[in-house]
Amino acid sequence: MSIAALILAGGQGSRLGYVDKAFLSLDDRPLVARLLERLAPQVDAIAISANGDPSRFAPWPHPVLADAPDHAGKGPLAGLAAGLAWAAHIGAATLLTVPVDTPFAPRNLVPALSPAPAVACYGGRQHHLVAHWPVTVRPALEDFLRRPGAHRVRDALALCAARPVEFPGPIDPFLNINTPDDLAAARALWKKEKEEAAFWGLLGFKGFPWSG
Repeated sequence: MSIAALILAGGQGSRLGYVDKAFLSLDDRPLVARLLERLAPQVDAIAISANGDPSRFAPWPHPVLADAPDHAGKGPLAGLAAGLAWAAHIGAATLLTVPVDTPFAPRNLVPALSPAPAVACYGGRQHHLVAHWPVTVRPALEDFLRRPGAHRVRDALALCAARPVEFPGPIDPFLNINTPDDLAAARALWKKEKEEAAFWGLLGFKGFPWSG
């Protein structure tokens, strides 16, 4: 069964001065590259959800999916709709979604969230955009997006009865980078992981043991 992944890189980064968060640096590499490294071993294909000039992602050989005009202004669910259409086109059965500003996504994310549908949780809090979706939810999602009113990710998860999956560990592996303080914390955490990599490697782990 083929599994695809979609990196959601369409956020405005308003609290970071409207920067393109995909290209924020973490140990001299952009966030999008860091997340690709985490996801590539777990899935069969990856696309990037982003509007604007797709050529900025040219260094990475992955399709860049813009939101459909009919779904403009409908937030990350517009990206999900485009991702599900792409996943169906390539014959994937399921689609994993992860925001681009989630560089510590676990290396066992796919097995932990399988079978789909499922959504990641930490400390009892759902991370709605870290989810594993069956491609068959696409018609229901399209219908949902055509309705007036708010288009919340939690409501889309309810469409397919996604089960919550709790991830253990001393830190939230789904830490989002939304503010300068978040970015500083992520850089400090990455530095700590890098410094301890040799130690954890002796124990058979890659990075922090709780990251899978």
